[in-house]
Amino acid sequence: MAVSRLRVDMTRCDRWGYCAELLPELIHLDEWGYPVIRPPGVGVDQNMAHARKAVDACPRKALFIEPDKSVEPK
Repeated sequence: MAVSRLRVDMTRCDRWGYCAELLPELIHLDEWGYPVIRPPGVGVDQNMAHARKAVDACPRKALFIEPDKSVEPK
């Protein structure tokens, strides 16, 4: 099974906060309202349905699900 992770493109983010509301297990907002993935590099496979909702809800399309290249396939 491929391992996926969340990534935020900070140049696109306008701090709407939908991602943190929809996926509080993995995303919190910093003091300026920007999303922070916690802990850094966490996989989203366990929460994939919620992660996809958060990605789809982002009005600026700043949130992505991508393959985790740090995990070697077995």
